[in-house]
Amino acid sequence: MLGTVLLLLALAKPVCLSPAGAASRRAEALKRLLEVFGMEDPPPAPAHFKQPPQYMVDLFNTVANADGVTKNPDILEGNTVRSFLDKTHSEKMQFLFILSSVAKNEKILTAELHLFRLWPRATDGPKRHHFCQVSVYQVLEKSKLDAPGGKKLLAARLISLQGSGWEVFAITQAVRDWTEDESSNQGLLVTVQGLGGSPLDPPPLQFASSTDYHESKKPMLVLFTDDGRRGASLPVAHFPALQLQAPILPAKMSLPKVSGLRSARSLDRLLPCQRHPLSVDFEEIGWSGWIISPRGYNAYHCKGSCPFPLGENMRPTNHATVQSIINALKLSEGVSSPCCVPDKLYSINLLYFDDDENVVLKQYDDMVAGSCGCH
Repeated sequence: MLGTVLLLLALAKPVCLSPAGAASRRAEALKRLLEVFGMEDPPPAPAHFKQPPQYMVDLFNTVANADGVTKNPDILEGNTVRSFLDKTHSEKMQFLFILSSVAKNEKILTAELHLFRLWPRATDGPKRHHFCQVSVYQVLEKSKLDAPGGKKLLAARLISLQGSGWEVFAITQAVRDWTEDESSNQGLLVTVQGLGGSPLDPPPLQFASSTDYHESKKPMLVLFTDDGRRGASLPVAHFPALQLQAPILPAKMSLPKVSGLRSARSLDRLLPCQRHPLSVDFEEIGWSGWIISPRGYNAYHCKGSCPFPLGENMRPTNHATVQSIINALKLSEGVSSPCCVPDKLYSINLLYFDDDENVVLKQYDDMVAGSCGCH
């Protein structure tokens, strides 16, 4: 995948093409880059300024550094996190989330209903309740909510009537049902009852609705999914603070003087294999309208020679060492010297708005060259 990105970046800025040819080459390059990110077309930027849910922003900052590079590949369950806001716009504790953007090949690992618990209402007289029971139901038939087959219990627990904050309920099975049969999605119902299941009127506990409260407190469905996409089999380790590999020269190797007529590319071939910066700027590509974070990242690329003898600093494989010896001794025709390529790759994370303006966090394998070696 990294090689594809590097190729596209090279294609995006052609050198000797007519304006029409350059535009065509750029369009083709961006199309292929979208394929790397698992998309056919770039999502449109939101029509109006939209604040992403703070939960998704915090999750991105936990998973990735400022450049989007994964800090620890084991933090996320799966490679995709999707957030959906309630579409009922109702004061009642019924919620509906449209899941049409979930791809058919995505495996639903975990689904969570996030509700913001408001401060309890002030009540007259002594407080009789310190806890209440909150239940979450999958709606089976909207017109028969009180009938035995009208709803199915998904989660229930006791919640304190002190303070405010987010409450999270697991509703994985219901979401799996909805993604298999979209027509079965009749929404969710949340009830608040006393400890013995008795009704409380008015209920002492309320959750923020999607109409009268700030964007940061609106009801939200969060899905942790996996689309099955995986990168190459190169090592993927925990992400350290990236430092450029020092250009350590092999023993007894000195650089010849290069005249002004020699190209920089010729000089590059004389330098030992090492990692070089390669900036990917989403604003320059034209994607800053729908990508929330990062604004860009350093993909790095590998460049340089793999001369005989290969030192340990060249990080050679055994195969590369044998190939280098055969090439140096001319033991076989047509055997070139080993190539300078990435030998460790890191994933990056994108936080972005999808086609329906839902916020998605997605992890992509093999997007940053962590180190280079002679292979």
